[in-house]
Amino acid sequence: MITDARALRPEQLPRDLHHREGQLDHLSSVLDPTGSTRSEDVCIYGPSGAGKTTIAKYTLGLLEREVLDVRWGYVNCMAESSPAAALHELLRDAGLGADLRREGTHKADALHRLREYDDQQIICIIDEVDVLDDPSLLLSLYQIPHVAQIPITTKQDEWLAGLDSRVETRFRRAESLHLEKYSHRELVDILDARVVHGLISARVADNAVDHIADLAAGNARSGVALLRRAAKHVEQNDLNELTTEVVDAIVEDAEADLRERRIRSLGTHKRLLYEIVREAGEIDSGTLHARYEDRSLSAKARSTRRKYLKSLRRYNLIASDGTGRSTTYHHVEPDGTIRSAACNTT
Repeated sequence: MITDARALRPEQLPRDLHHREGQLDHLSSVLDPTGSTRSEDVCIYGPSGAGKTTIAKYTLGLLEREVLDVRWGYVNCMAESSPAAALHELLRDAGLGADLRREGTHKADALHRLREYDDQQIICIIDEVDVLDDPSLLLSLYQIPHVAQIPITTKQDEWLAGLDSRVETRFRRAESLHLEKYSHRELVDILDARVVHGLISARVADNAVDHIADLAAGNARSGVALLRRAAKHVEQNDLNELTTEVVDAIVEDAEADLRERRIRSLGTHKRLLYEIVREAGEIDSGTLHARYEDRSLSAKARSTRRKYLKSLRRYNLIASDGTGRSTTYHHVEPDGTIRSAACNTT
């Protein structure tokens, strides 16, 4: 059934970028450092599963092959949100910091390392940028002439509104790229390409991919997770064909896979906050913060914790109701149910 498992990996870049050709051309023109012109900063925003990270990495992969002296690095702030940790990951991913220790490398040291490579254009993809502990890091990066940034977020205006005025002004002037959810037909094409490159196409029922696209509702990440789990189910159970019945049988398992990946991606402090809510099931704001401070070796500021909790809600790992000190947090179960019925998940 499975001929190339890489085609079914959520993080695997596609061989061809379907239905983003116009955005790809625009992003390439902004990032291509021609002559004496540096790459420009560009913010990519849109809903989950719209291909924001994919188009950034795909475009830079092309640019790296076509242009000399271009490097790029990636960091997801859900995993690394302190300035020093984020910079360390960016440097290592760009191949510039293999000798730097994760612990003990300060922000100033990492920025100095970036400045040393002034004969190259360095582009930093900063995913889930709204979770970054200190957005002033973006200003520090902007002040290095040969460094460009691609911050990625779901809601650009909301992210900008929470920034220091100097950082906000800079990124309101920067280029931006808005991605919409994929249409049903577009998502079918994306999944068909994964089938061609990763599965025996003849063993996938004609209407199975169409059914997966219906269930994924424009979210490519969900679509790939469903396809991957369905193919695995066919192999494990020695079935002849991947059908709509197979897809219906694995929906909960695919959602659990996505949820587990989200949990694994959490950095130390975000995971601790999540675990406290999970253990309690339902917990008021004051008790949550008190338990966090008791269990954390180096507690983050309350404002930073609120940012983390907001990101956990966006990942649908927790939910909340109330405001301010009256906020109550609830664990979202793997099947999507919430401990309290009167709960607002937005």
